[in-house]
Amino acid sequence: IFKFLGAISVDLGQDRIKPYLPTILTPLYRELNSNYAEQDPTLKNLSQEIIELLKKLVGLEAFSLAFSSVQKQANQKRAMRKKQRALQTVANPDIAARRKLKRHKNKAETRKRKMESLRPMYKAKRHRSHTLKDLAMVE
Repeated sequence: IFKFLGAISVDLGQDRIKPYLPTILTPLYRELNSNYAEQDPTLKNLSQEIIELLKKLVGLEAFSLAFSSVQKQANQKRAMRKKQRALQTVANPDIAARRKLKRHKNKAETRKRKMESLRPMYKAKRHRSHTLKDLAMVE
């Protein structure tokens, strides 16, 4: 898709690409700023190359305006999701408690996995299943 976006950008030319610039930059920006563990470095390099191509094509000023608008929009979305998560914690404490239990359980599993990798002879005890029953609150 990134190659397609680059090809369309070159094909449309400088004047006809400007209205579509924020739409094209959104996935490229998302790929550049993602911090997933299993991220593909070739995708990141490709998005960087296409961004450089767009900079040369439309000029630095137009590119900077579009890029800053995409950046601002992404930050607003991130803040909105964070705010909704905080509101959900207050509105639905049972869902929040379940999420917290799940997070703590995953943390414990990660810790066990880390210990096993550091000390190969160490075998941690593990739960048999990961069902909803395991995540239920115990009184």
